[in-house]
Amino acid sequence: MALGTDPPAAPPYRWRWLILVVMLVAEIMDLLDASIVNVAGPALEESLGAGSVGLQWVIGGYALTLGAGLVLGGRLGDRYGRRRMFLTGLAAFTAASLLCAAAPNIESLIVFRLLQGTAGAMLLPQGLGLLRENFSGPELTTVFGIFGPVLGLGGIIGPVLGGGLIQGDFFGLGWRLVFLVNLPIGIAALIIAAVFVPRKPGDPAVRIDGIGAALVAAACALLVLPLNQGQESGWPLWTWLCLAASVIGFAAFAVRQRRTAAAGRAPLVTPALLRKPAFTVGLGGIALFFGGLVGSQLVLTLYLQIGQHFTAGQAGLGNLPLAVGTAIGGAVSGAVLAERIGRAVLQAGPLVQLGGAALLWYELDGTGGPASFSIWDVAPGIAVSGIGAGLVIAALFSFVLAAVDDHEIGSASGVLSAVQSVGGSLGVAVFGSVFFGRVKGGDFTGGFHHALIVQSCLLLAFLALTFLLPEKPRPEADQHTTPGADAPREPTVV
Repeated sequence: MALGTDPPAAPPYRWRWLILVVMLVAEIMDLLDASIVNVAGPALEESLGAGSVGLQWVIGGYALTLGAGLVLGGRLGDRYGRRRMFLTGLAAFTAASLLCAAAPNIESLIVFRLLQGTAGAMLLPQGLGLLRENFSGPELTTVFGIFGPVLGLGGIIGPVLGGGLIQGDFFGLGWRLVFLVNLPIGIAALIIAAVFVPRKPGDPAVRIDGIGAALVAAACALLVLPLNQGQESGWPLWTWLCLAASVIGFAAFAVRQRRTAAAGRAPLVTPALLRKPAFTVGLGGIALFFGGLVGSQLVLTLYLQIGQHFTAGQAGLGNLPLAVGTAIGGAVSGAVLAERIGRAVLQAGPLVQLGGAALLWYELDGTGGPASFSIWDVAPGIAVSGIGAGLVIAALFSFVLAAVDDHEIGSASGVLSAVQSVGGSLGVAVFGSVFFGRVKGGDFTGGFHHALIVQSCLLLAFLALTFLLPEKPRPEADQHTTPGADAPREPTVV
């Protein structure tokens, strides 16, 4: 070799595009399982005797354990290798899906959904890390350009696919098919990943903060448990004690992270992040926004099925105006508005959503009983709400990450994704309690009205917080090319 010349660069991995396919399949499985069960409420009630609280746990429990375990899952990938943890998580997720499909009662189904979310938390953080290990330069930009639309499609088809499977009742399996659909997909992805994802060792020097992981999981559980059970139980003393204990748990977790970092060990969350006002404000904004979004989507599906006697298939299709509106808002925000008007796009989004909520309120007042009701009666308000949601979804994470230094993006993205999932779980608990509390007397429209009031309050709180975020988003190139960074999950659209 001539003096002064660099050694030739290693050729790119031959089967790297198959890795992209497997990563997309894993992400879509997660998105489907976050939304596909929304239309299964009446079927679960008929088959397993699921009440309102049981349904909230089936839907929100998955998001709870997923969010509580995401940061730990990323650290496990650092320690034991991303390929090993991806295969382990994918196998566990597929097995948990089979257990969900075979659940003999609602209690078992809830436990299996919690396990499924835990497996997802081990699986999902590995995907983007594996892509960064096998793609670089313009190819990496192309990979992330593919990710967004495909994952958005996964979120859109969740309720539609779930409704079609339940209504079709193939082989007499009914709602169990919404979980069994993961088996052939998961097994195929597992085989492909085992053969084609290259082996790269983890870093044995990375120490896992098990106490920190236990603290954040316990704090999340203590927060969601009373919100799910409180109304049904009449809000006894233990519910308020749990809420207080959850605050103490999160505070203890923050102290633990500072002490871990001071001792020279790797914390689950970089403590400096929590000292950045814009980032902590962003965490609150993400929790408020996704809590309202996921909760209101659940109420829409419940209203269509329980209040207007839609079949599961019809209720799934009834989500299309929201999904189409979200896609339109996201396209406009991502392609034009976020770059041109900056932070104002995050303020325009909730205002449009509030307009959609007002229009939907008016439409609900004019609807009749199930005999005369059509989805077209409420489609305009639902679509406008979706446009507002899309304006925010396409830009929110970029604005929050703009307050974060480059070396902190990996930790910050994991925290944002976890807060997004836990916020969705809280939304299911709060909105489910509000809706079911009203419909016990048969007032389904009143239940929807009360949910719209809660959503409006959350949107106004979110709007106030946006004024504390950076004025400009973080450039996409910075988010996608920072070494070691794990970008936040694509938000679920259901």
